[in-house]
Amino acid sequence: PEAYPPQYRVWIKVNGEMPDDPKIHQAVLAYASDYHLLTTAVVPHLQQVRYQDLMLTSLDHAMWFHGEICMDEWQLFAIDSPWAGGARGFTRGSVFSQDGRLVASVAQEGLMRRRG
Repeated sequence: PEAYPPQYRVWIKVNGEMPDDPKIHQAVLAYASDYHLLTTAVVPHLQQVRYQDLMLTSLDHAMWFHGEICMDEWQLFAIDSPWAGGARGFTRGSVFSQDGRLVASVAQEGLMRRRG
């Protein structure tokens, strides 16, 4: 069987309303951005290993904010992984507002190893 490409798209938003402080919206996005990055690097390898059998640990995580973010509205998080090897994976993501504006970019490198 053919492996899936190392890409993932997910819509994210908070459950409820948030204060008007832009720094809080940025902090919430930074926190949420860590959820799907490294798992995207694993996607092509799921025929050899299951997520439950892996240990994923962030080695570095960088984020750039390009515009106003409103986390109580839907944001599209588009992720890809151009490289994985040597028990590491590199991922990058783009966050788009509901109206299609690029509001943030993120990159992460992480360690990916089998448990046990």
